[in-house]
Order: sequence, then C-alpha cells, then structure tokens
Amino acid sequence: MTPLPLIAYRWLTRMLEPLAPRLLDARVRRGKEDQARVDERLGIATVARPSGDLVWLHGASVGETLSLLPLIERLSRDRPDLRLLVTSGTVTSAAILRERMPTAVIHQFPPVDAPGAVDAFLDHWRPLLGVFVESELWPNLLLRARARGVRLALVSARITQKTADGWARFPRSAAHLLGAFDAVLPQDEVSAERLRGLGAHVDGLANLKLAGAPLPHDAAVFSRLSAAIGDRPVVLAASTHEDEEVAMVEALSALPGQPCLIVLPRHPERGADIVETLRMRGHQAGLRSRGEAIEGAGVYIADTLNEMGLFLRLADVVVLGGSFGPVLGRLTLGGHNPLEPARLGKPVVTGPDGANWTAVNAAMVEAGGLIQIGGFDDLPGVIAPLLANPPAAKAMGERARRAAADAASGLDRLWAVLQPLLPPPPARGRL
Repeated sequence: MTPLPLIAYRWLTRMLEPLAPRLLDARVRRGKEDQARVDERLGIATVARPSGDLVWLHGASVGETLSLLPLIERLSRDRPDLRLLVTSGTVTSAAILRERMPTAVIHQFPPVDAPGAVDAFLDHWRPLLGVFVESELWPNLLLRARARGVRLALVSARITQKTADGWARFPRSAAHLLGAFDAVLPQDEVSAERLRGLGAHVDGLANLKLAGAPLPHDAAVFSRLSAAIGDRPVVLAASTHEDEEVAMVEALSALPGQPCLIVLPRHPERGADIVETLRMRGHQAGLRSRGEAIEGAGVYIADTLNEMGLFLRLADVVVLGGSFGPVLGRLTLGGHNPLEPARLGKPVVTGPDGANWTAVNAAMVEAGGLIQIGGFDDLPGVIAPLLANPPAAKAMGERARRAAADAASGLDRLWAVLQPLLPPPPARGRL
C-alpha cells in the first residue's frame, strides 16, 4: 500500500499542476527552458513516437546525461532493434546531447512531476524500461511508470548523507519508492550503504562516469588553434567555477616562458563576465565565442559548448576546477571528472576538494597520473616542472591514461544487470 506521505505528495502536485505553465513561462524568460520546447515539460511530446520497443534513459543535467553516452552507444550497437529516448532537465544538456548522441536517439525534456504531465508523457512514449542515472527520484514519475508495468533501474546512483537523512524521516515512503526499481547499482559502497539503509536492494556497483571513450573534437579546428598557439606550452583550467578563474590565472601568471593559459568554465554563459574581470585586473584576455584570436591573448576563455575534447587535446597540463571551494571559503563542489583528461593522456592537477571522485583520485594519485594540491599558491611549483620537462609530463599523462582504462569496467557489470530487464531481441533476420 502506498504510504500516506506519497499519497499527500500526489494530491498536492495535482492541485498545484495548473500553475505549472506560468512557472515554466517564468523559467523561459530566465533562459532556464527552451521556449520552442517548453510544452515537453507538460508531457506534450514534440516528436512522434517511433514504432517498436522503446527504452527510456534519464539524467538531470550535463554530467549525468553525458555519463549515459557509453550506455547509449552500447544499446545502439548491441540492440539496434530498440528505440532510445533520452530525457534531461537543462537547456545546456540538451544542446550537448544533440551534438553527441547518435541521430536515431530522441531527446525530450522530462515532464514536471505532476500527475497530468507524467501521464501524458507515459501515454505518448510507452517505454518498456526506464533507466535513471545518479539520484533522480521523482515520486509521481517513478510510481506511475511502475504502475504501468515499466521496468525501472537506478544506475550509477549517488546519494549524499544529507539526502539520505532527509528520506530517513519518511522510511516507509523511501522504501516504497526505492522498491519501484528492479535494479539499483550505486556508484560506490558509501552510496550503497545509504541506499540499503533506506530499503533498497542493491545489485552491485557501477559508476558510468568511469566508462566512456575520449571526448570528441574537430580535427580541423584543432589544427588551426594549434598552429596559432605555436610552440607555447598550454595549461588548461577546465570546468572552473566562479572566482576560481581569477585565482588560477593570477597564480599561473608567475609561470616562466609565458605559456598559453586557457580557461574553460563549467558554465559557458559566464565567459563574458570572466573576460571583463580579468581585463579589469590587467590581463589580456580573449573570448572564443566572440571569435577573438587565441594568439594575442594572455588568457583565452573557451566559452563554447561541446569543445572540451578539443581543448583537452591542446593542453600539456590540465587543472580541474570545482575543487578549490574550501580555499575560497565556498561550499564544496566535489571536483570534476579527472578521467576526461586522463583518457587523452594528459597529466592532471586538482585542488583539495575531490569529494565526488575520492576513489578515482586516489587511484590516479597512486598510479602517478594526478597531483592533488592544497591551494592556488601551489600551482606554479607543480606545473612549472611539467612544462619544463615535456617527457616527464608525457609519462605522467600515460600513467593517467592507464589508470583511466583500469577504472572503466563498470559498464560491463551494468550491461549484465540490464539484460534481463530488456525485451527479448527479435529472431535473427527480423530486425
């Protein structure tokens, strides 16, 4: 029987659902929704459903949905009979997925978690399996899908202690909701223990962010930018957040030989503000989205979408942002994925906050492919020797590459668990 808090949630969202269009219109005005596709958030599809069995995959934002790409590729390769639908909740994730997904895969924005929107979404798409990545637990969406017989999997699941404590106040509701999943595969043992404590049956560990191929790039653009940079070594500050850029640039300005400093902010829309701040502090800064030249810039702000693979390939050393929050007196962000530069054989430097990547960082440090520092003042002393000794930097990058390859086995474990949840393949010759 459905616990009372979940029944109350369903009735409350039903009563508030008439307000959803107005709230969505306000989000459109703030650039948080795609005006041409905002009706998708009400469950109104903008694409016809293809015939055949359909698998639905969902991630909240950029990181979660990008982590689904290896699974999407595996499904496309090994089960071409299936139709694939991917939902994600942000405009940025939709833009990136449009460039990265196979053309046959459909993207939609997910419905708001209200009964009418959820029912309209499920009526149209009729998925046989729903795969949710990380921690997207929307009660109406999950329970109404389950009631229709949709098989459900929660994969690469991560749950913080704060979230676990919140659900623990409603133990029967948490157990009921997690019981909707046919399979639960957390990222690590810490999340596994928290989910077990809430009533989940854990089927093993799998971290999709550890899987995947090197990020793609445009070879012609790489050649042009590489020629413009010339012999200058390149330091890339990747996935940076507010205030990290200025602190990194000012620390790295002390490096000898005037290396090319490239900053790739986690949120590209901040690019113009970053340039303005750097110029006010006396730095020559160029902005990629305005077509400004990289060769004349002391600092180049790479504020365009889907070019991480390009700038990682240009780099001699990569400094990962999102890892210096404690130094700045900010909330910790947990760092960003060190495997993206590692897969391309790049030496990696990260700040003191790597809470989201503790095991991976530790393995890469042990392998000699990553250096974790205490603050911005440590950057010159770590990076200068690598720029002065390219063979040593290359060797460190190769150690990082080997560590990344060792980390990538989770996709096979996930694939084995998902097999029984997929519809049987058609008889040979009848695709």
